[in-house]
Amino acid sequence: MCTIFWRLIIVKKTLNNAKSLQGPHEKRLLHTLLDHYNVLERPVANESDPLQLSFGLTLMQIIDVDEKNQLLITNIWLKLEWNDVNLRWNSSEFGGVKDLRIPPHRIWKPDVLMYNSADEGFDGTYPTNVVVRNNGSCLYVPPGIFKSTCKIDITWFPFDDQRCEMKFGSWTYDGFQLDLQLQDDTGGDISSFITNGEWDLLGVPGKRNEIYYNCCPEPYIDITFIIIIRRRTLYYFFNLIVPCVLIASMAVLGFTLPPDSGEKLSLGVTILLSLTVFLNMVAETMPATSDAVPLLGTYFNCIMFMVASSVVSTILILNYHHRNADTHEMSPWIKTIFLHWLPCVLRMSRPGMEAEAAAGGARNKTLQLRELELKERSSKSLLANVLDIDDDFRHHGGSAAGTFLRGGGGAGAGDDSSSTGGGTLLHGAGAAGSCLGPHRELTLILKELRVITDKLRKEDEAAEVTNDWKFAAMVVDRLCLIIFTLFTVIATIAVLFSAPHIIVT
Repeated sequence: MCTIFWRLIIVKKTLNNAKSLQGPHEKRLLHTLLDHYNVLERPVANESDPLQLSFGLTLMQIIDVDEKNQLLITNIWLKLEWNDVNLRWNSSEFGGVKDLRIPPHRIWKPDVLMYNSADEGFDGTYPTNVVVRNNGSCLYVPPGIFKSTCKIDITWFPFDDQRCEMKFGSWTYDGFQLDLQLQDDTGGDISSFITNGEWDLLGVPGKRNEIYYNCCPEPYIDITFIIIIRRRTLYYFFNLIVPCVLIASMAVLGFTLPPDSGEKLSLGVTILLSLTVFLNMVAETMPATSDAVPLLGTYFNCIMFMVASSVVSTILILNYHHRNADTHEMSPWIKTIFLHWLPCVLRMSRPGMEAEAAAGGARNKTLQLRELELKERSSKSLLANVLDIDDDFRHHGGSAAGTFLRGGGGAGAGDDSSSTGGGTLLHGAGAAGSCLGPHRELTLILKELRVITDKLRKEDEAAEVTNDWKFAAMVVDRLCLIIFTLFTVIATIAVLFSAPHIIVT
């Protein structure tokens, strides 16, 4: 293949008008060669021999890869070389002229086209001049913007490689008439390739194919170049994957927010809405095709499912947190799972539970002692309660009083003062009998205290049930935090390592 310098010289010369370079010898040579030249004649010495055509290309630039329409737009220079027996001369007879620049429509030119062209005019090449040498060799290097069809596989988007074929061959000549040969076994020339910001060029291998069809015994030859490109993932990594991971991590951090804050559910819904808006923007960037589900699309769907599930889990957590004994009764299986098994697995304990139990036991013990004391006091007489003594008057009151009265009577016979004292004691005993009526009031007070005690006990039991539901909500919150964190990490790692390559460039 010719060097870049030689190509630039050829292009420069072909852009000039052929007549402007003609001298008297060149003019005479052109008349000699072209006056009786037939552009329809296949230029071979023997009609039974095929014309050897050397074919190659130089890839200059990848302009665009249209995933939606499955098109590849490139800037390519073709290179065709053949030998025309009708364009030979002796340079010494024409003033030493060794080469000519002739427009392609003035001489025979092979009808080589790109079979998988998607261009409106089908052939996107510019008809430059053909460089003809005195030995009959012809060099035709037409540049062009080629729009070719390409099967785009977006399964691993944005970590995908694409193989786009460009198939060239004669449109009318078979292999017995025009024999295409690949110029370079390594394929196309990429030494002048201009780097693309979205795609890395891995290579342009070429292959010569000789195909026999059922309709015809002649072979049909084509030269197929495969443009192998790899998508550069730096843009997609920092503008699609990283924001999605950050949004997912915010959804996970929502499980660390206390339910009493009032912002737990609103945070989850806000994250869900932001992820939805972000996915709508991503959908415009991703290839719009239904042939395959992109890897990035699968990852976004997983994150979307995770965020939506986190909102549902948050609703369940808030429902558990605000339950109480008046509306819900905790079933045994819920107690077993959320109050015993899961806290043990998650290494969770109820803070202050031991101190609360001790305080509750002391309070209950105090209430029981008061109740026993009130029962004991209610069984004693009013006089015994007032004097805080044992009730001996109820069991031994008759004999004691009789003895006391008799002693008092004897004393009164001998002494008037003693008689006066006995009357006083009799008056006091009558007063004690008249005070036995308020015993019923003490019984009523005891009943009221029992009601208050029962109410306090029920409030403690209801508070215990409410605390159980709140602790169950904490367990679910911790469980969801662990599960969704693992899900996000595993999904991200699985996406990155399932791709054919994870090099971010």
